[in-house]
Amino acid sequence: METTSTPTHCPYCALQCGMNLSPTPEGGVEVTERVDFPVNRGALCGKGRTAPAVLSSRVRLTSPLVRSGGTLVPATWDEALDRIAGELGAIRAEHGPDALGVFGGGGLTNEKAYTLGKFARVVLGTSQIDYNGRFCMSSAAAGGIKAFGLDRGLPFPLEDIPKTGCVILVGSNLAETMPPALRFFSELRENGGTLIVVDPRRTRTAEQADLHLMPRPGTDLALALGLLHLVVAEGRVDEEYVRERTSGWEEARAAAMAHWPEHVERITGVSVPQLREAVRMFCEPEAAMVLTARGPEQQSKGTDTVGAWINLCLATGRAGRPLSGYGCLTGQGNGQGGREHGQKADQLPGYRKLDDPAARRHVAEVWGVDPDSLPGPGRSAYELLDALGTDIRSLLLMASNPVVSAPRAAHIEERLKSLDFLAVCDVVLSETAALADVVLPVTQWAEETGTMTSLEGRVLLRQRAITAPAGVRSDLEVLHELAARLGVEKGFPTDPEEVFEELRRASAGGPADYSGITYRRLVEENGVFWPCPAPTPTEPGAGAGAVGGAPAGAAGAAVDDDGEDTGFDVFLEDPARDEAGPAQPGAVLPANIHPGTPRLFLDRFATDDGRARFVPVSHRPAAEEPDEEYPVFLTTGRVVAQYQSGAQTRRVDELNAAAPGPFVELHPRLAARLGAAEGDPLAVVSRRGRAVAPARITTGIRPDTVFMPFHWPGEGRANTLTNPALDPTSRMPEFKVCAVRVEVAGA
Repeated sequence: METTSTPTHCPYCALQCGMNLSPTPEGGVEVTERVDFPVNRGALCGKGRTAPAVLSSRVRLTSPLVRSGGTLVPATWDEALDRIAGELGAIRAEHGPDALGVFGGGGLTNEKAYTLGKFARVVLGTSQIDYNGRFCMSSAAAGGIKAFGLDRGLPFPLEDIPKTGCVILVGSNLAETMPPALRFFSELRENGGTLIVVDPRRTRTAEQADLHLMPRPGTDLALALGLLHLVVAEGRVDEEYVRERTSGWEEARAAAMAHWPEHVERITGVSVPQLREAVRMFCEPEAAMVLTARGPEQQSKGTDTVGAWINLCLATGRAGRPLSGYGCLTGQGNGQGGREHGQKADQLPGYRKLDDPAARRHVAEVWGVDPDSLPGPGRSAYELLDALGTDIRSLLLMASNPVVSAPRAAHIEERLKSLDFLAVCDVVLSETAALADVVLPVTQWAEETGTMTSLEGRVLLRQRAITAPAGVRSDLEVLHELAARLGVEKGFPTDPEEVFEELRRASAGGPADYSGITYRRLVEENGVFWPCPAPTPTEPGAGAGAVGGAPAGAAGAAVDDDGEDTGFDVFLEDPARDEAGPAQPGAVLPANIHPGTPRLFLDRFATDDGRARFVPVSHRPAAEEPDEEYPVFLTTGRVVAQYQSGAQTRRVDELNAAAPGPFVELHPRLAARLGAAEGDPLAVVSRRGRAVAPARITTGIRPDTVFMPFHWPGEGRANTLTNPALDPTSRMPEFKVCAVRVEVAGA
């Protein structure tokens, strides 16, 4: 038996923890420790450790399924693909290309996300494509672009966190959502730094904090403005930094001054002494960071909320400096890369804007099509799902389970059922796949090679370790076969490295420039941080398939040693100022190879003038506040043993034993008012529906708030209740706050 292990990465969250896969005597694989990857250094959570369980034919799909007489029955690949192509072609002929919808996922590799976007626009000709990553960090992306001109989850590697002086962690329970990351914050405190956690629940993460702020759900914006008010009032503004590296301060300052501490205390429930202590802890060290997650972002004012926390960083000089900055903790495995390369409604590869004529020309040239043939921007994720069965008559869906994960989920389930045709590509028969007319079984992480981009902006290579079962094909093969059946014979290769080489060309010169990254570099350097430009054709080693990048000594001035413009983006850091050097310590790169960019903005921001932008924002209520009929806040989130919609983790016995089902977390005072005891079935009712789950009583939550995890379907489906009110900029739904009433079920 072959005993060589394969280095790869976990299939779940955006940490993309390193692991080795080793063959077992039974013909499967087991996870073994991989200590060389710096993010987790061999540590794994239970989800990563048990990931091979989903590879079993006992729980996964191994044959195409086609609906016949109301039932899904096994079919051949030709039958299934012919059915999909025939239905899509007929609907397009009768109703036009925008009657065809495409919905992707934040777990798709970069190669698959890129190809899916290309397929939608080149083969189908539809503008109606988006992905479930819209529900992940779109508000942080919008806020980052407004302020910095660029969206990358973290503008620095995780290894910088223990070296800073203070971290404000807003709306993240990373001790459960990405446990291996907790060590960075433990090391921060061991080094004398401090951790402030903002969360309406006393989570496992909050228990690690030096200061825990428990605001009312939906008031994170007011909290950030109140802290900025105190920064101004206490004379803690870094005036020199504001003057030299930012613009728009006076307007943002005026907006913050309308949020005085006592006013903010009334809005948030966070006391004035706690506000003052948070400002002291954040401002006294030389360096500090603010990190946000879904708590402040999944709100109908999420972009403004992120903007307020960025303003706090800018006013105190905590952005674009070593060991300081604003960052977002991306959730899904490829939430970052998934939105960079074209499966998002308004984007083309390289994080280019779809409505930018120059971007359209560049990508169209790579694709060999007329720029005018590319459709314009389409609907965002929830708006696309909401339009199913009306303007959009069919849907091709990959790697997503909106029946469980979408807000107002019962409504979205009905929209899916109303379609003329639904095709789903997945590894398991998810709740959404069970509604489909055709289901295609596709390869999983261990059965395919492809790249992922972690929350650090580190592009990684996940390598195939085993052969997929007979009857299973890759998503790239599916798109190749469908394209051919729909009349496009070329341009959809099935080899992931060939796709990546095209992605490099398509991304070249864009904000997310991967053109200097190759599969070989990803193996040798343990990943490469983007942006990473390729050499120009006149430089040694350039050309098709070459390892590329800027000269290793290229500074922020963007000129070479002869004083000529290199063409590289001037917001990249000066590598001489980066102690870490290349992504893999000790790697030696030729002089003309760009090392990648672990740390952004050290010399300038990615704006026209190199300055960061303050954005003036003011607090406003959530789209739905508690009232007499619905007097309690509901907030939602994850638990350590399950992941996202649970489509994969709910098929792992060990994980189900640890987290067997949904629950309603509530404070003892609220439980007493309801007459509820631990384990009693509670009905949680919103304007959109009703969910029932057992009571879990704890003092670690606000008395005016209940919490439900969102991993389960059925009567305990939390997203039956959630509000689809959208942020006007990011189009993020307001998952994290809505008004409900709670009652003992059957009482």
